Parts: sequence; structure tokens; C-alpha cells
Amino acid sequence: MTKTLLITGSTDGIGLATARKLIAQGHRVLLHGRNPDKLEQVTQELSEHAETGQIEGYVADLSSLQGVAELVQAIKARHSQLDVLINNAGIFRTGSPICSNGHDVRFMVNTFAPYLLAKSLLPLMRASGRIVNLSSAAQAPVELDALLGQKYLDDEFKAYAQSKLALTMWSNAMAKELPEGPVVVAVNPGSLLASKMVQEGFGVAGGDLSIGADILIRAALSDEFADASGLYFDNDAGQFAAPHSDALDDTKVREVGAAIETVVTATS
Repeated sequence: MTKTLLITGSTDGIGLATARKLIAQGHRVLLHGRNPDKLEQVTQELSEHAETGQIEGYVADLSSLQGVAELVQAIKARHSQLDVLINNAGIFRTGSPICSNGHDVRFMVNTFAPYLLAKSLLPLMRASGRIVNLSSAAQAPVELDALLGQKYLDDEFKAYAQSKLALTMWSNAMAKELPEGPVVVAVNPGSLLASKMVQEGFGVAGGDLSIGADILIRAALSDEFADASGLYFDNDAGQFAAPHSDALDDTKVREVGAAIETVVTATS
């Protein structure tokens, strides 16, 4: 059965590799990118090689929650149903770590944007739908003042690791709020795969992107993940596993969730 899937950050890396495979399987893939020229180039390239799958491109800057809102409106204008949201877009190293609203761009892109996107697109999703959030093996206790934009973390790895744990925490909380579905699952697609983020951030070539793409497709479509809501899949271990202990602490999850909602309400 043909599915409609939105993949953020799908003009390169794991997102693009995932899109290629899904299009080859005949699915309708909504590509997202920040750079309009690059998005147009990728959309055209994939369209030329697509035999059955359908492709659409959407431009949005996820470091701005207004940009997220505009992306949601553009999708709602063309679609009444979305089967899968893959929150793949992420950022680690950048020359401009602070957004115009004073928040760290890692929290904006890796935590707040996927939260707002998931929450806003829920009306388009059936109980059988899935929200797949890209987490990471890098997870660190979230400093609430940093999450709220009241403190700057000058250690980029610390900011990234906190943003990914915050995403894992809200995935857990949202899953509990949606007992009838859709499934909300956090996935570490694999450490140090050959994405631009890994190459720029760690200076290594990285592993095969198909490792990440294949697990995202399993999370999005396979029966294996049909009852995985609220869980964390660690692709380094090849199995469902326990995330950082803070993601299983109800009090900390509520505190982080409240902080995320505060920021999203104030800045979107």
C-alpha cells in the first residue's frame, strides 16, 4: 500500500538515502530542505529516476518556528492525510549557534522544530500513523535554563547531546498522550554514519548511510514497530534498548516537556 511520508532534512545524508529507498518502493515522499536550490536539484534528480513513487518538495528553515508553521500550512494545503513523519533534520556544528530569538540552534532544530511539527501534523495522521524521531547515542542530562534559552552552552557536543535527549524525552511523553496512536518512537539510526553532519562535526568519512536509512524505513513501515510507541531503538545495538535514564524519569520528562511547550508557545 502506498504511504505518504514527510522526511525533514532530506536533501542529503540519511534523509536523502531514506527518501531514495522509499520512492523506489513506490511511496509518496514529501522532501524537505532549507536551501531552495538544493531542494529543487534533489527533487528533479529523484523524479528523473522514480518509476512509481511520487515526490514533492517543501522549503523551510527549521531554526525558525515560524518556518515550521509555514511548512505545516503548505503540507495541509495539499494533503488531508499523512501516514508517516520522519523528523530527520538535525544540526551539530555551525558557525552561527544562536538564533535571532536567542535560543541555541541545536535546541531549535533538534528539539523544538520536530516537536511543533509532530504536534501540528497530528490532525492529518490516523491511529495507524507513525512519528519517527531521530535521536542519537549522544544523550546528556538537559539543563533547563539552556533549553529555555537562559544559558548558553559553549560546548557544541554538550548542546547537541542535550537536544537529542530532550527529543527522546518528549517522544516518550507524546506517546503516553496518544495511547491509541499514532506510534511515536525515537531511533538512534547508527553512530558516525556518512552524513554531512558527521563529516563536518567529527572529521571522519563515516559508515554506510544505508544502515540509517534501512532502520528508519523499518520504523516507519514495518510490523516490528507497530507496538513500539514510547520506545527507543538503538541501531548501534540493533535492538530496542533503554535510553538515557532521564528519559524514563517521569518528573524530569514533565519538566522538559513543560519547558519545550513554554518555548514553542512563546516563539511560534
